[in-house]
Amino acid sequence: MNFDFSEDLNMLRDEARKFLAERCPTKAVRRILEGDAPYDRELWQQVAQMGWLGAAVPEAYGGAGLGHEGLCVLAEELGRAIAPIPFASSVYLATEAILAHGSDAQKQKYLPKLAAGELIGAFAIAEGADNPRPEAIAARLQRGTVSGSKWPVADGSIADFAVVVARDETGTARLAIVDLAGKGVARTALKTIDPTRDQARLDFDGAPAELLGDGGAGWPSVQALLDRAAVLIAFEQVGGAQACLEMATAYAKERVAFGRPIGSFQAIKHKLADVYIATELARSNAYYGAWALATEAPELPLAAAAARVAATEAYHLASKENIQTHGGMGFTWDLDCHLFYRRAKMLALALGSARHWKNRLVDRWDAETPAAGTQTTH
Repeated sequence: MNFDFSEDLNMLRDEARKFLAERCPTKAVRRILEGDAPYDRELWQQVAQMGWLGAAVPEAYGGAGLGHEGLCVLAEELGRAIAPIPFASSVYLATEAILAHGSDAQKQKYLPKLAAGELIGAFAIAEGADNPRPEAIAARLQRGTVSGSKWPVADGSIADFAVVVARDETGTARLAIVDLAGKGVARTALKTIDPTRDQARLDFDGAPAELLGDGGAGWPSVQALLDRAAVLIAFEQVGGAQACLEMATAYAKERVAFGRPIGSFQAIKHKLADVYIATELARSNAYYGAWALATEAPELPLAAAAARVAATEAYHLASKENIQTHGGMGFTWDLDCHLFYRRAKMLALALGSARHWKNRLVDRWDAETPAAGTQTTH
């Protein structure tokens, strides 16, 4: 089984890396961090023109038709560049929700505009600090309206619409589209550790809602969307971890202490070796997730949880050790180390806590592994 990307996709990776190195250097990220703009609008339009927003959208709906493997490649490069754009919210979640559950009319209405960057979508599931689970959903979907509160909602301040998870009259979790500029919607920007990625609180008071297709098959539909997004965010985390490793390695070769580069000291070597191992392990799990995502394999829930856990741990370690390798300067505002540390912390909670995904990994492993003493037939 070959988990590597094709030659065409590796060429796409090279092109994306060159493009982002030119259009999204860390000084561009700092402009968003230190300014009032919630995201880089110019970069967003450029990415749309490149066809990235519709990478996994079929050509019939205005997309590039690259498939989910292509989207994984782009996710890694966007994570490497810590791009300050609402890519994950709009592409991994809102677009995927419409692709998976929308009616043909809804796909025709939303997907071409999402792919062109004319619409930005968000995914509203969290209701406070709890992890994503059916018991944590209190928002109500009744008679074509949504009531309740969602927070934090990634890119909720800038999105045009949100795919909202809410309970219907029977208590079943459903997916509904809500126009965030419509009546019955109040938005409040939230302060977070990573201001380069917008977070908001959305309060719905009888906001008109459009059921997404048939609303999905309850919580399993919601979890399937989270699994798919977990693989893509894992690629972002791997990209960020790799960037941290390269930053730390380059500095260790240049910084001289006691007459020799600090990279020659065993303590620094061990730090960087640990980061390398964690990053490669995360990359392996992410590639497994990419295969499961692209092939709609039944192993996707297990692969997604494994990718999510490994990538979260790798990015945390890499961003932390990058700061440590840079020493006292690593903690300062002037160096870029903190940009990656901020993003690592934000992505670690994007779809639920690390503990939540570890528990899900164990549960999926137990479900798919035969009990001791049992025999399987083939």
